[in-house]
Amino acid sequence: MTYKDDLKEWVLRAIKENGGEATLVQVAKHIWVNHESDLKRHGDAFYVWQYDMRWAAQYLRDEGHLVGADQAPRGIWRYREPAS
Repeated sequence: MTYKDDLKEWVLRAIKENGGEATLVQVAKHIWVNHESDLKRHGDAFYVWQYDMRWAAQYLRDEGHLVGADQAPRGIWRYREPAS
């Protein structure tokens, strides 16, 4: 997996483990606590991961894994259950 694929997975896991919705700060804390060493191992990504985390959330919205920004309270990232 690439760094950006890892980051998407980490963002999604952070949201799911927070009951299906989380603030940017909650997601960042979860990633830092659980993946600090991974971030450091990705070289320059260590310095931009919080920026990249926001893009990962946008990609997850585009892929249908998160609800749109207009469908959740401001500042909340919310998981979207897959369609059955």
